[in-house]
Amino acid sequence: VMVSRGYRKRGCGVVLIKRVKNPVRLAREMLIRGGIDGNDGDSMNEGGGAQGHSVLGGPTAEALAKQWGLDMVDEGYFWTRKRWDQHKRGLRGKELLDCLDAEAGQGKGEPIQADGWDGHEYLSQGTVGCVVMDRYGTLCVATSTGGLTNKLSGRIGDTPTIGAGFWAEEWEESRSDASRQLALTTPKVPVLSSTLLHVLGNCLPRFGGYVNVEDEEDWLHNEKALIKSVRAVAMSGTGNGDSFLRLAGTRTAGAIARFSGRSLAFAIKQIAGPGGDLQSSAGDRWGKTGEGEGGIIGIELVNGKGKIACNFNCGGMFRTWVDDDGKERVMVFSDDYKQ
Repeated sequence: VMVSRGYRKRGCGVVLIKRVKNPVRLAREMLIRGGIDGNDGDSMNEGGGAQGHSVLGGPTAEALAKQWGLDMVDEGYFWTRKRWDQHKRGLRGKELLDCLDAEAGQGKGEPIQADGWDGHEYLSQGTVGCVVMDRYGTLCVATSTGGLTNKLSGRIGDTPTIGAGFWAEEWEESRSDASRQLALTTPKVPVLSSTLLHVLGNCLPRFGGYVNVEDEEDWLHNEKALIKSVRAVAMSGTGNGDSFLRLAGTRTAGAIARFSGRSLAFAIKQIAGPGGDLQSSAGDRWGKTGEGEGGIIGIELVNGKGKIACNFNCGGMFRTWVDDDGKERVMVFSDDYKQ
């Protein structure tokens, strides 16, 4: 989870969780408790026990979850026949499939045979993400996943990694930035009376083209009158996590929006759109291994108004949102559904 403002840590993630019913709630607790100072300067109690850390995992994270009163469950809680069958579809070899099904020991339903699958059936990636904006313009993003199907044990992906699978930030923009730069780079000339300027202009025609530049004191006096605005972005990514990690996907999109002055929609397209950086990062492996595939959803705050942005480079991306008219929208592909 991450917020554009309001909390000391701003972003937190948890990894290698087995018994916390809702891992995203644990990340939220770390974020909220991040502002708690230790008793009598005791750093061990800082952050409610999480100290100054932004990412925790394994037994340490689960011990904090129990200490903070979050719901804990047995590992079997997360087992479902649907997910188990999807896991098996990703493997090869009938003997191995039968062995895995027996080890599961669930005894529910019939095992799905590898021979009956032609490779065209959709396999869910399992990542869920949400981006919201409150009435004060604060943006928040939360993302959670079970990870890459059939990954190696101990693998950590982009979803819990700040700047890779999620990002939120805000900054102040004003016209003073460009004006300030102009004031610092334009040569100053003496302040002359209008009469003297007229006389010199008649003698030296080009002299009348010079302009006076306000000095530092004038600048500070007028600074408060310049127009300023807060701009913010928040994003959640889904897809091949290792590709997102290598590109710091969401943080890079945020940087494009912030430092180029372009819209978040443009920034997301540069990273996750067709032909964008994610796709390019796969090289000649694109379309063969799943590398580089992904998409990003996000919201940006511009002039006090939220704008939704999203893009993806694969066949589709499940997404839903509420538009400016309060209408709920649902889409999977690039184009609207046609009836």
